[in-house]
Amino acid sequence: MEELTFEAAEKELGEIVSKMEDNNIPFSKAQELYERGSQLIKFCLSSLEQAKGKISIIKKDLDTFIEEKFE
Repeated sequence: MEELTFEAAEKELGEIVSKMEDNNIPFSKAQELYERGSQLIKFCLSSLEQAKGKISIIKKDLDTFIEEKFE
């Protein structure tokens, strides 16, 4: 099975929203979609937090490099 990517999760979330906007789906299917959507949101938020952490590290390293270069 392929590892889930942020882009794939985002796309699946969009599909889930479209399906849930259809008022003709059974309650059990809506509940299933809601649960899957919740999992995908958690995955996306976690991915964004990891990216934020990596960006902070890169920025800190770059700031240190620039300070050292001009001292």
